[in-house]
Amino acid sequence: MSQPASDDPTNQPDHPTAPATPAAPAPNPSAYPAPATPYPPNQQSPAPRRRRGFLIASIALAVTLMLCIGGGVAAFLVLRPTEEGPGAEEPKVAVEEFLTAVYKDRDAAQASSLVCSAARDQDKISAKVTEVEKYVADYEKPHFRWNPPKIDEETEDRAVLTTTVIMSTADEQAAELPLRLTVIKTTGWRVCEVAGG
Repeated sequence: MSQPASDDPTNQPDHPTAPATPAAPAPNPSAYPAPATPYPPNQQSPAPRRRRGFLIASIALAVTLMLCIGGGVAAFLVLRPTEEGPGAEEPKVAVEEFLTAVYKDRDAAQASSLVCSAARDQDKISAKVTEVEKYVADYEKPHFRWNPPKIDEETEDRAVLTTTVIMSTADEQAAELPLRLTVIKTTGWRVCEVAGG
C-alpha cells in the first residue's frame, strides 16, 4: 500500500483510527416552507381595528357634541325670560302704560309685564313701586302726572323717549323727575331702560 504524498489534499494518517462519525447534513433552506407573508418585507400590515375604533370614537364624539349643542339650545329657549302679553302698539303707548302701572296703579306685576325680558328685574320694579307708595304715605294726597312722552330717537325696533314725572300734593308742594326711557320692539313695544333725564 502506498502512502499518500505529503501534498495529498486528504492528508489522512497512516494508521486507521476510529471511524469518524458522519457530520449532520447542513440544513437545506428550501426544505422548509417559508412563512406566508401577504405583505412585502419591511412594510407593516394595516391596523383595521385601530381605524374602526377611531371611526367609532369619532361618531360617538359627534353624537355627544350634537346632544350638548341641542341641549344647550333647548335650555336657552326654555329658561330664557319670555315676554308676557302682546306689548304696546307704539313706543309712546308703552311709556304711558309703564308710568301708569308704576305711579298711578302702583302695580309691580303689571309694570313687569310692560318691561322687556332682558331688563325685567322684579326686585327693582317692586322697589320703585314701594318708593312711590312711600310718597303716598308721607305726603298729603300726592298726585302723579307726566308730560306727554317725546320721541328723541327712533328706529324700526328701538326708540328713546323723554318725559318729566311731576308729583304735586294737596298742600301745594311739587317735585319733578325727568326721565329718559328706551323702548324695544319684540312682540310689541316694551320699556327696557329707565334713566334720569
